[in-house]
Amino acid sequence: MTIPLQKKLVKTFAAKRKLIGRFAKACLWFSLGAIFGFFFFVSFLYIGYRQMHTNLIYEGVLVNGVDLGGKTTDEVKAYFFQKNKHTQDTTIILTGHNVTATISAKQINFGYDENLLTQQAFSVGRSDNLLSNMSLMLQAYMQGIQLSPAYNYKEDKLNKLLAPLQAQIDTKPVNGVFSFEDGRVSAFQLSKAGQSIDVAKLKQQILDQMFAALLADTAQENRLEIPVKTAQPAISTEKINNMGLKELVASGTSLFQHSIENRIYNISLAASRLNGVLIAPGQLFSFTKTVGDISALTGYKQAYVIENGKTVLGDGGGVCQVSTTLFRAALHAGLPIVERHAHAYRVGYYEEDSGPGIDAATYYPNVDLKFKNDTGHYLLIQTVFDPNELRLTFNLYGTNDDRETILGQPVIVSQSPAPPPLYQDDPTLPKDQVKQVDFAADGANVYFTRTVKTNGKVVLADKFVSNYRPWQAIYLRGTQ
Repeated sequence: MTIPLQKKLVKTFAAKRKLIGRFAKACLWFSLGAIFGFFFFVSFLYIGYRQMHTNLIYEGVLVNGVDLGGKTTDEVKAYFFQKNKHTQDTTIILTGHNVTATISAKQINFGYDENLLTQQAFSVGRSDNLLSNMSLMLQAYMQGIQLSPAYNYKEDKLNKLLAPLQAQIDTKPVNGVFSFEDGRVSAFQLSKAGQSIDVAKLKQQILDQMFAALLADTAQENRLEIPVKTAQPAISTEKINNMGLKELVASGTSLFQHSIENRIYNISLAASRLNGVLIAPGQLFSFTKTVGDISALTGYKQAYVIENGKTVLGDGGGVCQVSTTLFRAALHAGLPIVERHAHAYRVGYYEEDSGPGIDAATYYPNVDLKFKNDTGHYLLIQTVFDPNELRLTFNLYGTNDDRETILGQPVIVSQSPAPPPLYQDDPTLPKDQVKQVDFAADGANVYFTRTVKTNGKVVLADKFVSNYRPWQAIYLRGTQ
């Protein structure tokens, strides 16, 4: 290649490089201008948009799908205030464990937290970070920003409303007690699980239902079952005795209201001599053998008894109240009744809480009440004597074998009227004083039935018959 040609090519290449350089500079300045122009344009829009919303919430800020954009803070507060008014009559009815209570939204000041929601809505796009503000404003405008619908309530008011429920439902667990001395249980108490309201769970359920009413924008009435937690005792009954005394098998009760003082005393004394008695599996229980001699020598006082067709003072009057009550417990337990005698006439005490015919007379040592423990486990007799209600209860503890006892209602087959009143002289009363000791009772032929089932199969069917002769009212007339 010749030297002139080489010089020519070099000049051409240099000219092209200069042209490219100029074009690149022009593009750079154009790009920078465009960037600065866009920046100033966006800044102008941002500043203008902010100016337009100086005291307004930005567009696209939503709560529960409602756009709060363009509203002032006062308008937002007023909006949520009205929403709260719509649901103030929302009520929750709490039920369970023999308890019913009602809690309303108004009582605990439940509702939207208008102050917090207003503050949150207004603060969107108003932080100290410019880029963050611009991003949030754009996001809200283009696709919306959903805020959580915050609510509040008065915790102390809710606690105050729940406190009476806790007082009624909450119980502490009871440890089992078992002491055996001299062939008799001297101290016994079944273990019992405690319970308490699951307050945290209940509160959350209440708030969830009230919040649902807020979202629905209407007052509602809902029901909730009170959730309860169980607390087991530290000492269970099964751990402290090996006789199978783990549950209440049956109970029998009777009232003895209007009894004289000595009669009440005798009832208490005889009942106490049955407390703690153990009946072994297969044992034939005898009332007279267990209670023993009934006389002044064994601590009994004189009260009115029936002797030879007359009402007279005698040792141990009232003990038949005890045998009658134990008879009822044995009936309910489904135990075989081996011996039972009805009274000569209808006694008002035994019909205070029962129909006629459900009584058992005893007279030491020949007239007895006997029943057999066929449960296969020990039975324990526990006495409950209530001097205020004048009520006697016998509880039989053991192991329930799932037998079902069905007692029929007493049936009066026939009746005969009571004879005229009888007056008897009584040298212990002041002269001319009259005291009624017996009340007129119609004679009656009565029966009731009992059916005992195990696994649906009848294992025992009884018919208890009582033939009561008519009885006259008896008055004691003082002769002292």
